[in-house]
Amino acid sequence: MPQRNRRVLVRSIDDISIEEVPVPGPGDNELLIRSSVVGICGSDTHAALGHHPFIDLPYRPGHEVVGTVAAVGTGAEDFAPGTRVIVEPNLYCGRCEQCRSGRYNICRELTVFGCQTPGGMADLFTIPADRVHRVPEAMSDLQAALVEPLATPVHAVAKAGDLTGRTVAVLGAGPIGLLVLAAARHAGAARIVVTDLLDTKRERAVRLGADGAVRADASDPAVQAQDILGGPADVVFDCVAREQSMAQAIDLVAKGGRIIVVGVGAPGPTPIRLDLVQDREIRIEGTLMYTADDYRTALGLITSGVIDTDAIVTATFPLEDAGQAFAAALEPEHVKVLITVAGPGRVPEPDGRSSHRM
Repeated sequence: MPQRNRRVLVRSIDDISIEEVPVPGPGDNELLIRSSVVGICGSDTHAALGHHPFIDLPYRPGHEVVGTVAAVGTGAEDFAPGTRVIVEPNLYCGRCEQCRSGRYNICRELTVFGCQTPGGMADLFTIPADRVHRVPEAMSDLQAALVEPLATPVHAVAKAGDLTGRTVAVLGAGPIGLLVLAAARHAGAARIVVTDLLDTKRERAVRLGADGAVRADASDPAVQAQDILGGPADVVFDCVAREQSMAQAIDLVAKGGRIIVVGVGAPGPTPIRLDLVQDREIRIEGTLMYTADDYRTALGLITSGVIDTDAIVTATFPLEDAGQAFAAALEPEHVKVLITVAGPGRVPEPDGRSSHRM
């Protein structure tokens, strides 16, 4: 086992460094994981900018992790060293009413690995064995890195109910919005429109299956979106979660329709048209993270080829260039930026070599 263990420390978007920490040992029911690929989430960049309502600076990121079991603790012998795994990062109590009902994603005491605790953007880390899933042999590390980001849209789409034959609007064509698009289409949505500020993101959404895309800052985006859908949207997924996007969602959704808030909102109040919510019987519902069922669904979707990995992963960086990777993740043209971890005495896997692409 190497004596050197590098881990990313984020003090701010302009102060991202590599710290050296001891190699941890797995406790009871824990695994020691050697990281291979780690995704940078929108939550990570929001936190680095000081904008995330639930992540304090400094923090040690890495909740979208693919790795290999390096050692097992007592009680975790079901995982042999060398097993490839992905992390399901929600750390829950198991005792509260939400946990007992199976909704541990909204545990009263929820913390998130890599958000409120040190994460997997490191050479090695430990985690409870019940917080990982095995990676299918045929799945590449880059594909596996999209399971966690896809699980959130899968959960959001499930919250929306049966989408068969329904019309859907997705506000925001970032990583989560594009994956919501894919999940909603797979769930049977008949027509889907996407809004975004950037031409390139709207074009990418159409390439990935949207029936049309509308400028989010157009003078009449709701009218244009309804023209594409043939009427108001049965369900709107707000992947932006700002005052402007919520106003657009209320204008766009059908009477009796649903608005699913997927994006992380800014701290503080957000004005909405309650008169329209009441008059039109609009249902507004939040969605947080996922459960193991959502992970299993996401694994199946990626295995079946529903997700175009090459269209979603737009850049990879080595761990030592984590600061550059965070900067790239803030660039609007990028979708998903990944960090590959070679570690002492190791070389990157063929599908995880350093590359910067669009």
